[in-house]
Amino acid sequence: MKELKIESSIRFFEDYSSFNAEEVALFKSCKNAVNQAYAPYSRFRVGAAVLLEDGSMYEGNNQENAAYPSGLCAERVALFYASAIKPNVAVKAIAVTIDYSNNPDFDDIISPCGGCRQVIAEYEHKFNQAISIYLLGKEEKVCLIDSMKVLLPFYFSGDILKAFTEKES
Repeated sequence: MKELKIESSIRFFEDYSSFNAEEVALFKSCKNAVNQAYAPYSRFRVGAAVLLEDGSMYEGNNQENAAYPSGLCAERVALFYASAIKPNVAVKAIAVTIDYSNNPDFDDIISPCGGCRQVIAEYEHKFNQAISIYLLGKEEKVCLIDSMKVLLPFYFSGDILKAFTEKES
């Protein structure tokens, strides 16, 4: 029998005072992105912003469709947009938030769905480096996760496909 022990650490902050100017700019970009979300069906508006290693930032937001599976989450919109513009520049960080104004009593911090977690993990794998994940809550609350491996420790990677096809040939 084998056993895999997984330990993780997630940090929570009450305000932006612990973050540098680049991170705060990422947070502001993320909060701006949520305002452009197209979510007429769920009214669950999500914004994301991606920071690349070269300092450039790209925004994305959820895009719904009456045929629900045809929509796309904010995280994937931002990541795919950044990768389409600069495919060889590593992703340093991503910030994600929701529009809290629709439900003023809601105070939870949301995290990426399973599909978005897999996509973030793919970009960590592609560039062989961790991506900092900032989950922005109401006001200036922040949850910081150092790598997608914390949220998705046993993720499916291209290495698995390579190992499988090598054994097949």
